[in-house]
Amino acid sequence: MQKTITVTPDSTRCSTCMLSEICLPLGMARHDVDKLDELIKERIRIPKGSALFHLGDKAEAVYGIRSGSLKTQLEDVNGQVQITGFLLPGEILGMDGLLENRQVSHALALEDSEVCVIRIDELDQLGQHIPILNQQLRRLMSKEINRSHQLVMSLGSLRSEQRLAAFLINLSQRLAALGYSSSEFLLRMSREEIGNYLGLTLETVSRLFSRFAREGVLHIQQRQVHIVDFQALRALAGTDCG
Repeated sequence: MQKTITVTPDSTRCSTCMLSEICLPLGMARHDVDKLDELIKERIRIPKGSALFHLGDKAEAVYGIRSGSLKTQLEDVNGQVQITGFLLPGEILGMDGLLENRQVSHALALEDSEVCVIRIDELDQLGQHIPILNQQLRRLMSKEINRSHQLVMSLGSLRSEQRLAAFLINLSQRLAALGYSSSEFLLRMSREEIGNYLGLTLETVSRLFSRFAREGVLHIQQRQVHIVDFQALRALAGTDCG
């Protein structure tokens, strides 16, 4: 299936979007958000499993996720894949392609998704008139760097149970920021994808989920997760404050 490009109607622009408090307009004055509405008029619908962009594509825009979720991944010449991130509504992707004007990863939809398109040439022009927009871009770049640092730390220094527990806590916090339940949610990614992201085998991820459930930390039914004991999960992640 192919991605579909649409023009954004007035009812779904930045000034009226439910994600404006966590996405690009965060902290902007109303008149600046109105100017942003003039910039962001295009959306792309991406069916589950389809690509928003591929590694090496020309980077012409950055994208704000309006609904659904996507994953970013690298792939070497032998077809070996490394997932580098799972992104949720309100989060921005494509920022890492700005330096060389080429996308440095693949971005694939984990479910039917929709993104807002922010064209780079228009963004540069608007940034001259809205100084806070440049601050927002720096904030988003900082979040992207922090996410990369967390992945490196997870892969390099945490035990397997710490990696999975920290992953679930992080996902819970991000979903809570969107207004969803922090304790009950559906995993849009497979256990194999979680393992790839965390540097664990599918068997290890499945074993840990079973262990967490057996110890009463989680209740799991297929991809539906219910965090029963947050304190125990934080202890497993090594972040328990007592």
